[in-house]
Amino acid sequence: MKTGPGAVRFGTALVALLTALVLLAATNGAGAQDAEARPKAGDWSSWQYDAAGSRSNDEESRITPASVGGLGLAWAFGHPKVPGVYLGSQPAVVDGTLYAGGAEGTFQALDAKTGAARWTFDLAPVAGAHSVAAPDPVRSGPAVQGNTVYFGDNRGYLYALDRRTGALRWSLRLDQHPLAQITGSPLVHDGLVYVGVSSRESGATFNLSYPCCTFRGSVVAVDAETGALAWRYWTTPEPQRVGSWPNGADRSEPSGVAVWSSPVLDRESGTLYVGTGQNYTGAAGDTDSVLALNARTGELRWRSQEAFPDTFTVACNIPGADAYCPSKADGTDHDWDFGASANVFSIGHRRVVGIGQKNGVYHVYDALTGAKVWDRALVADPHTQGGSSGIEWGTSYDGTRLYAATWFAGPGTLSALDPATGAVLWQTESPADGCQWGGSAGYPQLCQRAFTPAVTTSPGLVWEGSTDGKLRAFSASTGAVLWQYDAVRDYTTVNGVPAHGTAISGGGGAVVADGMVYVQAAYYPQYPSDAGGALLAFSLP
Repeated sequence: MKTGPGAVRFGTALVALLTALVLLAATNGAGAQDAEARPKAGDWSSWQYDAAGSRSNDEESRITPASVGGLGLAWAFGHPKVPGVYLGSQPAVVDGTLYAGGAEGTFQALDAKTGAARWTFDLAPVAGAHSVAAPDPVRSGPAVQGNTVYFGDNRGYLYALDRRTGALRWSLRLDQHPLAQITGSPLVHDGLVYVGVSSRESGATFNLSYPCCTFRGSVVAVDAETGALAWRYWTTPEPQRVGSWPNGADRSEPSGVAVWSSPVLDRESGTLYVGTGQNYTGAAGDTDSVLALNARTGELRWRSQEAFPDTFTVACNIPGADAYCPSKADGTDHDWDFGASANVFSIGHRRVVGIGQKNGVYHVYDALTGAKVWDRALVADPHTQGGSSGIEWGTSYDGTRLYAATWFAGPGTLSALDPATGAVLWQTESPADGCQWGGSAGYPQLCQRAFTPAVTTSPGLVWEGSTDGKLRAFSASTGAVLWQYDAVRDYTTVNGVPAHGTAISGGGGAVVADGMVYVQAAYYPQYPSDAGGALLAFSLP
């Protein structure tokens, strides 16, 4: 073997070639992951928009601060009237098709430009096959990956459908508890579908004879192709009977710690982030916490618990029922859970994760360690409305600013924050005249100045809706209102179902895709009408 200078030059060249090949492979791999993590231009394929949960479509070029004033209603889709249903299934838009859940246990695929039906999937036969009563509304927003659309229902099932035909690929009941439900939206990454499991059990305590409580929350990962359970992370120990309530009904604890929101992912470290809810009974587990989980195994990497104890059910709001809300005695019936999804972003070279809480505080942590970087309180007194005053569903990061909105905060306020420090850059209150014009003006007893949905951004614009029934576009740089639309009115719909818009829906928010804006107007408060709510689509002339 040669050992002279020629061999050295040959070895150096070989190392350089091998290094280049490795870098090329890494670049190609990163590109493939980026293609999965971010939707194609013109699409909004998941609740989070991208794996990092930005809720910001930076590819939108038609709707700008200069053109937004020309937005007008393109079409409306009517939801059947289902008493007590607050519909919040945020649409997904992929390749010109819009996907969204319905109020009566259906899932729709529509032409995104015209609203024309492409197919409808009825959940009832699936539920019937599993001996479960017909489903309530689909609150979960869908996620589209490849040729499959994924979503959850109000009975705790996760579904995978062929997005071209609506044919069922698989369904899986994620929790056997009779009141389990899926309120958050799935995240699909690297062959797994991630989603949280929440519950209607807190509301069941409105009937004081209910044997509260036996549900416990979890985060699950499911094989995207087969529907097989890959792993589960329980958020609290299994409830055990500990006695009886004053009326003799069984009492079990600890319980609750539901996962209401949609998970997000830091692809660099393979870490999944999700927020949790309060206990229903007892005081144990990952109550009111931010969890960082290994995305492949579900193993806990770190946890930050922001309120403990916090034990709350609807029974805590019933006058004279303090015996059914023991935490009221010491003031720990907060309801300060994390219903909002997180945002993963960078401060310089430091990877961080931020998330809003229902007490009105936005928290930012080191994404690798969980160390607190900063937090910012956006509500003066969260005790005035408990869990209804703060950041309910989600926030947005557009690469320059963070945006958060508060609900019944007297009034609700939209804030722009400096991502590095949490400094407030501007704030805009829900407009003082919002309840004085449009369809909500006739119902002052219902209308309040409150921002409900998750915040959405596109270049130069911030999109947020309100309980006053208005969807608004704000200037991203100043917070000024640039456009608004009153949704509280009757609609002639593309599907022929009578519709009357109501408050802009929580659970999700506006979707901006390919020069159009989509939003559900079917939430609380429901302004009086015999018709159901509406899915609305807006376009430029």
